[in-house]
Amino acid sequence: MTSHDVRPSIGQGVLHLFFKAPPGVDRTAALTAVDAARGREDQVVSVAMLGHKADIAVMGIGPELWSLRQLQQDLTAAGLELVDSYVSLTELSEYAMGVPDEAKQARLYPVLPPEGKPAWCFYPMSKRRHPDQNWFTMDFEDRKALMYEHGTSGRKFAGRIVQLITGSTGLDEYEWGVTLFGQYPDDLKEVVYTMRFDKASAEFAEFGSFYTGMVADLGEILEG
Repeated sequence: MTSHDVRPSIGQGVLHLFFKAPPGVDRTAALTAVDAARGREDQVVSVAMLGHKADIAVMGIGPELWSLRQLQQDLTAAGLELVDSYVSLTELSEYAMGVPDEAKQARLYPVLPPEGKPAWCFYPMSKRRHPDQNWFTMDFEDRKALMYEHGTSGRKFAGRIVQLITGSTGLDEYEWGVTLFGQYPDDLKEVVYTMRFDKASAEFAEFGSFYTGMVADLGEILEG
């Protein structure tokens, strides 16, 4: 791994990796890769995926991007087949500058996975730039009001959902990545359904593919 650090000036890098697990995966090497990343002070969340898109998701969070790259490289060297990925950074939204310091820290430096919330999903999203629906040509105060409404809907799920919104403008295909943790899978379904009725989503949001699974130890997943 290079000795030249590459890190955001504030917040952390976030790397979502989605793998197929073909026969012959070196389980010991995969677990060593996760342990090594954690030894470099990265957080690693592993997820047993549902559906055909991937078998395993590994979410790496850390301040130094070469370290996240090393995690990716080590897992592929263990025989996992990388089929999709998403790159983003933790961020503090321009609409949330007035939130308490504790909330700011939770967004920039989250501690994951949250205890007791094994249901997991991830999806990317952007705001529309259509001629008659262009989020970025609206006045800031109008956008802020819509996001306040959106946030009010989300706060109804406090205690049931832990949400991490990360910024990916200029880094990946969409503008944000959304990672949700819940106790029950129907909580994930309900929060996304509820918030889609907010004007900020109903008129301006575009979504990418959804990935869904269960948070579990990587060794347990590879034994399955």
